[in-house]
Amino acid sequence: MFDDLSIRWLAGQAFGLIALALCVAGFASKRDDRLFFLLLFANVAFALQFVMFRSWVAAAIAALIVLRIHLVRRYKGNVAIMLGVMTATAIAAVVTWTAPRDAWALAAGLVGTYGMFMLEGIPMRWLLAVAAFCWVVSNLLVGSLGGTLAEALILATNLITIARLHKTSHGN
Repeated sequence: MFDDLSIRWLAGQAFGLIALALCVAGFASKRDDRLFFLLLFANVAFALQFVMFRSWVAAAIAALIVLRIHLVRRYKGNVAIMLGVMTATAIAAVVTWTAPRDAWALAAGLVGTYGMFMLEGIPMRWLLAVAAFCWVVSNLLVGSLGGTLAEALILATNLITIARLHKTSHGN
């Protein structure tokens, strides 16, 4: 009934929607630790989504983001470990590179790595918003409906959370 392409396409969309639910819940949280925890599982879903769409750079970087989140929770602010994660991200991109569209996933991985390791609160979320924009473009370029929606909603949710944190920090 369904050929391999249709099954892969549907599976990719399903993984994108699972990631969407996890990311929105994470970015809606004012607590960085809850954000990181939910992003671990969301990035597993994103990696599987990109595998289904055969977007290897995005899949590799999404998988590395799972490791990055774990390392950030333990070594936040550690420049050497951040540079190691950035190097691994760049190597993964070089090894799996197929087209110029892969630059968007690479940019998302690098910007997100810096933001998560070196910043917190509002500044971290600003860089994660930039990374989310790059992921929106990456998802559009591979044809992922679920991933595009997920990242667009992540971007919007992140911006709303930035406003909430700003309001809270100014006593309004």
